[in-house]
Amino acid sequence: MDQTKTVVFETHVNEIGTEAKDFAAINMMIFFGNEAPAALRPSCYLIDVVPVQQTIVPGMVLLIDQQAYKVTAVGGEVQTNLSNLGHISVVFNGATKPELAGTMYVEAKDYPVVSVGSQVQLLA
Repeated sequence: MDQTKTVVFETHVNEIGTEAKDFAAINMMIFFGNEAPAALRPSCYLIDVVPVQQTIVPGMVLLIDQQAYKVTAVGGEVQTNLSNLGHISVVFNGATKPELAGTMYVEAKDYPVVSVGSQVQLLA
């Protein structure tokens, strides 16, 4: 990892919903805090809700364990939803214009391998 980067968000995956990995087929991953509604839990990677330390902008890096993805676009609700609910979608398609308010878009690379205990960080 690049030691010159600043960690602006850091959490861990506590639970993986039974259907969460199915979203790999559409290059999407859904994070939600541990308090996710029962109807959504199966679709989500459940994480601890922690505050984001600065504004999330394109050019930052999403790091899942040692798998790095450059952020290419950020929907208007990502900052608030991630800080308050731990809830965002991540789409691995390299889009440069956000289509959905609660979605962060990252470069199109291999879908990450995620397990319980995986570290999730945003680096500036």
